[in-house]
Amino acid sequence: MSSKPVSYSRREFAKRSAMAFSAIPFLSLANPLVSAPFVPSENSLNVHLFSKHLQFLDYNNMSEASAAMGFDGLDLTVRRKGHVLPENVKDDLPKAVAAMKKHGLAAKMMSTNVWDVDDSVQKTVLETASSLGFTHYRTEWLKYPANVSIKESQEIYGKQARALEILNEKLGLIAGYQNHSGLHVGAAVWDLLPILEATHGTHIGMQYDIRHAVLEGGQSWELGLRSIKPYINAIVIKDVKWGQVQGKWQPVNVPLGEGMVNFNRYFSLLKKYKINVPISLHVEHDLGGAEKGATKINIPQKEVFKRIAKDLVYLQEAWKNAE
Repeated sequence: MSSKPVSYSRREFAKRSAMAFSAIPFLSLANPLVSAPFVPSENSLNVHLFSKHLQFLDYNNMSEASAAMGFDGLDLTVRRKGHVLPENVKDDLPKAVAAMKKHGLAAKMMSTNVWDVDDSVQKTVLETASSLGFTHYRTEWLKYPANVSIKESQEIYGKQARALEILNEKLGLIAGYQNHSGLHVGAAVWDLLPILEATHGTHIGMQYDIRHAVLEGGQSWELGLRSIKPYINAIVIKDVKWGQVQGKWQPVNVPLGEGMVNFNRYFSLLKKYKINVPISLHVEHDLGGAEKGATKINIPQKEVFKRIAKDLVYLQEAWKNAE
């Protein structure tokens, strides 16, 4: 997580961020926040926005809005129902990258459904991304089959992970498996270790998601982080809390700082462990449908941008203040 040598004060940071998302509804090339994306305060992070939240926009408008909000890049969805469909990757991924670069955004991260090295479409996704300069991608999620023991499944997935790592090395790519709450492989974090230990841990590892880690790990999430830290090659930022919905307890996604994630403690640990990896901001609380990747939203675009930008401001400030 590299810092940029700038000297904006905290007050100036907030002021400029507010200006950025208030100006977004009037996006144009004449907008200086678009042609020269805002760079936040000293000791800041390089943050990519998960493009799932802008699926209601085309490549150019998506990139323009992200730059105006102050993001450094996009974590582009190259998957089923994504901004780029895998079967169209040769034609559409270059278009998306061109739009991102036009607005000064890095095209380094993508979220995919890739896992099987023998799948020709998945292989084409990686080859195309590599040729365009991408470096990091999220893989498909895995589940434990009911008729196979967990240990045996881990052995199988470990061999598959190693095969994917070999392909990644040839292409100059790094894959990250995201821990996701529920019955997914890696939900407990600990169970991902035997799989990753079957690899060299260089071109494949973990995309660590603190929201899911806290949800599944409760008060022991720090132990999971400590155990998996050698394999972390990207991180996802979002927040959550438990709440009752229609009389049933379930996870409720909330703006950063309003949930169970102790960002001060988390960021302090990242600094202590010197985890310097790409960051993807996910905004999964209410965005009028955009939080779920809707192509049509039910609130004004301006409000969507405002809520996303608010999380970015919180993230940057929380990182700066963590010790």
